[in-house]
Amino acid sequence: MAEDWFGGFSLDRVDIGGVDAGSVGGVVLRVRSGGAGPPLLLLHGHPRTHATWHRVAPLLAREHTVVCPDLRGYGQSSKPPSGGTGSSSATRPPKPTG
Repeated sequence: MAEDWFGGFSLDRVDIGGVDAGSVGGVVLRVRSGGAGPPLLLLHGHPRTHATWHRVAPLLAREHTVVCPDLRGYGQSSKPPSGGTGSSSATRPPKPTG
């Protein structure tokens, strides 16, 4: 169904590796992209997926390379470990650095 919405776009799984010290396994994002021109990154909100952009992305792809990922923890992107808190969504606050 979403393939029909994003005519001419590719659908990939991008392994961006581990991002946290001591993480087990890598982070894999599902990414839909298409078009040609300056890059344009479209990020969905909570609790959506890249499909949020199905009406806008093809129009923007006329003049841009449009990239629409499913953010970590959403859609078919990998989910973070719960860390014992029961929270496994991408809305979990980042760990302090430094």
